[in-house]
Amino acid sequence: MTITKADLATLLHEKLGLNKREAADIVMAFFDEISAELERGDTVKLSGFGVFCLRNKNSRPGRNPKTGEMIPVSARRVVMFHPSHILKTLVHEQRPAINKTKPKKPSLTPEKQDEEFSVHG
Repeated sequence: MTITKADLATLLHEKLGLNKREAADIVMAFFDEISAELERGDTVKLSGFGVFCLRNKNSRPGRNPKTGEMIPVSARRVVMFHPSHILKTLVHEQRPAINKTKPKKPSLTPEKQDEEFSVHG
C-alpha cells in the first residue's frame, strides 16, 4: 500500500477534526519545509522517525542498460534517508525479514569424514 499526501491530509481531517483544506495546507507546509531545509544544505532530523541528509556523489562512468553505450554520470547531490532505530524496530515487528539464505549443509563429524572420503581397496 502506498500513502499519498492526500491520504495524510484525510487522516489529519479524520483524527484531529480539521477541515480538509486546513489539513491539506498543513501537509503541504510540512513537506515544503523539509524541502526548503534540504535545498539549503541542512539536515532534517525527525526524532523517532529518521534523518534526511544530503550526500555529494562524484562523477563516474556509467552505461546505458539498453545500448551498452558508456556515458558519463555527472556529479550530483542526492537526498539520503536514515531511519531511526525506533522506526526500524516497528517495521521489523510488523514484517520480519524473510531469510533467503540457503540452509547450511550439516557438517560431517571427523568420524563421518573418514568414512565418507576413505578409499577402500
